[in-house]
Parts: sequence; structure tokens; C-alpha cells
Amino acid sequence: MSTPNIRRGLPRTPGGEPWPVVTGSVSPHADVPLQDSSSEYDAAAPLPNTTLRQGLPRVAGGEAWPPLDGSALQTLESTAEVPIAPVATEAAARNTSAPAGAVSAESPATSAATVPSGAAVSTALRRGLPREKNGEPWPPAVAANASDATPATAATTAPVTNQASSEPKSEPAVMTSAVAEPEASKPEAAVPEAPKPTAVKPEVIAEQPAAKVAEPAPQLAKPISATQAASSSSNVSRPPQQTAKPGAKPAATKPAAKSAEPKRYGAYTLRQWIGTIATVIIGLEILALVVVLAARGLLQLDAVQDFVRTYPGHSELPEGAPVGVPAWLGWQHFFNMFLMVLIIRSGLQVRRETKPAAFWSPKGSSKKVSLTIWFHQALDLLWLVNGLIFVVLLFATGQWMKIVPTSWDVFPNALSAGLQYASLDWPTENGWVNYNGLQLLAYFITVFIAAPLSVLTGFRMSTVWPEKNKTLNRLFPAELARKLHFPVMIYFVAFIVVHVALVFATGALRNLNHMFAAQGSADPSVFAGNWLGFWIFVASLVVIAGAWFAARPMVLAPIARLFGKVSSR
Repeated sequence: MSTPNIRRGLPRTPGGEPWPVVTGSVSPHADVPLQDSSSEYDAAAPLPNTTLRQGLPRVAGGEAWPPLDGSALQTLESTAEVPIAPVATEAAARNTSAPAGAVSAESPATSAATVPSGAAVSTALRRGLPREKNGEPWPPAVAANASDATPATAATTAPVTNQASSEPKSEPAVMTSAVAEPEASKPEAAVPEAPKPTAVKPEVIAEQPAAKVAEPAPQLAKPISATQAASSSSNVSRPPQQTAKPGAKPAATKPAAKSAEPKRYGAYTLRQWIGTIATVIIGLEILALVVVLAARGLLQLDAVQDFVRTYPGHSELPEGAPVGVPAWLGWQHFFNMFLMVLIIRSGLQVRRETKPAAFWSPKGSSKKVSLTIWFHQALDLLWLVNGLIFVVLLFATGQWMKIVPTSWDVFPNALSAGLQYASLDWPTENGWVNYNGLQLLAYFITVFIAAPLSVLTGFRMSTVWPEKNKTLNRLFPAELARKLHFPVMIYFVAFIVVHVALVFATGALRNLNHMFAAQGSADPSVFAGNWLGFWIFVASLVVIAGAWFAARPMVLAPIARLFGKVSSR
């Protein structure tokens, strides 16, 4: 009689030894004689030829196990005498007593024999963990009373694994049922005919040692019908499928597709911009109302009234100070406004530009900058030239006396003028002759502090700065220039807004005649109804708007090619 070896499978625990554990003198490759557990069966019948069945791979992505060597598969020895005996191993006992969620694997016990005619065959099915909570053990117990059955060959294979409910990634175990399918030609038979034996494809077929044989599992005396036997057999022979258990969390579903976000204009959407602007306007109105009420309350005090009488808001000009606004100053004013608007626009473009439309490089140099930076620096250069001409003419004609403080009383006069503006009781001075203290300080800061600081910081960040000069880089680092350049631009924007607002609030026609038409008189009412300055101002706005929309790569590129090379990369 042939005695197969013990097959050792995967370990019970991670990092453990292969199962079953070999103890004593038993070697994983030693022949272990099988013990006949029943003497009522005839052990002389040969085992039919069976093919080798391949199972799951040993490693992920590997071949099915055991591998085929290309030659004909060897059949089991036909002379093997293996009696049929329903056995319940210690492993089955451990599996039954194990807590829910534990995974147990047992080596299959395969038995085959020829049953003599007239012998009663009773087959016990090994039952594992229930499919659902508080349910019956699975698969359902099936037994048949085969007292009048014809001789048949039975093959039983114990389940390999009981899948744990707490381990979602455990590999499914293949189960071969011991329940026979009904014979096709005899559907009315109460006991189905046992199927032909199918060999489970192990590397070495093994059986549990006789010493581990326990009492047979309990059998059911109630016979079953052929339909029930077929249904049970089909359920057992399939790999166990994962089913929904009570209390289990539902499978995660993909979240619904998010709706398209609204288009953003800069950092905010259109609705957010409208809300922000409305909030700012309301806040400014409330603040202005508070300031007006506070200023009028202060002017009701006797001490404040005496202060305003002492310092009416403007200082006396030095002797020889010119009167009026010359024509060159009006042109300078227009050029300064034109260049300043385009400089602010191009500067903001440089800050938020991520992918330039075109690049510019000077002639004879491979160093490239974006076309927007070139345009910004070109405007800066023109503004610098215009400013130098303005300063030269300012001191040449004596107009500097009107915007440069010449006495310390300019500060209390500026405070008095501020109170009058805040109370909406405008100062009465004539800009054709003299500026009040607040205007004088604002013009002085703009021309002699803000403008030079803007030029210096812009030059430090420009491409003409000598970057290889370590001494200059240490004395004036680029980080400091960036921190100063943008706040200076904010100051210019605030100055323009307040300046234009006061021009229109304190006599628009008269002030526009002074600034653009160079017309005025010591008597403020002379040119109060003249519209010439207003229409010149409107024409200048049209020119500025046209330049704003024309400042595009399609227009700038031909101009930039006159001074260097323009490329798309």
C-alpha cells in the first residue's frame, strides 16, 4: 500500500511555520502509514486514475501551483488501499472552538474506496463558521441513507479554510463537497449518485496521522431529496463569496461630481468682488460720516475756533514767488498722468504674470525679459525723463516756492486745512496763487520723496542693475527694494484718487482750467464758468484709455523690435 507524504501548507500566523506542524520523528517528506478506521469497507478496490488539479499560485503574480513540468501528469497509484472513514481531526475541533473572525487552515483528508453492494454508506460533512451572524454553521449538514444504493466511489475533501469576517483581505479557500450530485438518468432517486473522484492538486497528498483521528462528526438521520443534494453540492463546491453581514459598514461610494466652480477674476469670483466692493464702500461711508461729525463737533469748541483763526490753512509765500500756472506745467501734468496710469497698469501685470506672451532681449545680448517687463521699464524711463524736466523747470521758474515748505507754520496750517476739509467747510484759498498747507505737504512728499524712492527701488529690481557688484548688492538688497516698491505704488494710487476727488469737490471748472488750460486769476470767480480746461481733461482721458487698451503684445512687439529682439520663448 502506497503511503503519501505530509503536505505542509501556509503558516497559521504571519512569520510562523508551515502548517501542519511536524512533531516527533515525523519528517515533512517521510512516509506515514494510513490507519484504517473502519473494517466494514472493502479496501481492495483500486483508486481510479485522476489528473492533477492546479490551484492558486504561491506568490503574487506567479504560476498556478504545483507547476506543470510539460510531461504527462502522473496518476496516483491504482493499488492504493485507502478506506473511507468519516474523520474529525483535531484541527476541526480547534476550528469549531475558535472565536469568530479567526482563520483556520487544515490539510485536506482525502479518502477513496470501493463500497460493496448493499453496504450502507453514511457520509458526514464538515461544517465551518456561519455565513451570517447568529446563523447556522456553513455549509448545511447533508447526509444520505444509502442502504439500497449501488456500489459507488466516494471522495471527501475537508474544507481548506474558514474565511474570517474580520479580515477583509483573506484569500478565498477552495472547498470540495462530499455531497454527491444526483444521477442524470434517475432524477427520482432519493439518494444522489456520488460523483467521480476529483483529485485535489497538492504537491504531496497527505492525510492526518491516525493518532489525531477523533470521533466522527454527528450525522443527520433525515434523508434529503435529490434537488436539495444538488443545490447543497453546488453551493459547497464553489469558493466562498463575500456576503454582506448585518452591522457591516456599506461599501464606500464615489462622491458625486462637484459642480463647476464659478469663474474667478484674480483672487475672487464676480460675486465675491461685488460683495467686497460694496462692503468697502459702505465702510468708507460710515467712516466718513464719523469723521465729518467729529470735525464739526471740534469746530464748535472755542479753543479750536481760535486755532483756525490763527492758522487759516495756508502759509504766506516768500517774496518774489510767481503767481499763476505756466503752460509747460500743464503739459507736464498731462504727461505725468498719462505715464503714471500706464506704469501702474504694467506694474500690476508684472506681479501677476505667470506665462509671458513674448520675450525681449537687447541687441548683442542673450539675456531675456518678458515683453511686459520691457514695457514697464520703458515707461519708467520716460517718466524719469519727464520728472527731470519738471524739476529743472520748477527751480528755474521759481515754482518750487509753491510746493516746498519755507516756514514751520506749514504744519499747523495743514492741520487747520484738514479740519476744514473734514467738516465739509472747504478752505477758500485760490490754487492759482497759493496752495494750502495740506496740499503743499502732499505735493512735496510726492515730488521729492515718493518719486525718487520709486525710481531707486525700480532701478534696483531692473535688468540694468549691476548684479555682479557685491558691494552694491549688500548695501541695497533686492528684497528691501521689493518691500518698498509696491507700497510706494499704493501711495501714488491713493494720491491720485484723493487729488482728483478734491479737484472736483472744490470747484471743478476753475481747478481744471488751472491744471490743463493754464488759465486763472487772483479773483477765483473769473474763470469759474470756463469749460476749456474740462474738455482738455476729457480729451486727455480718451488718450489714456486708448493707450491702456493698445498696450498689448500685438502693438508692443513691433515697437520693442526697434530696440532689441522679440521672441515667443
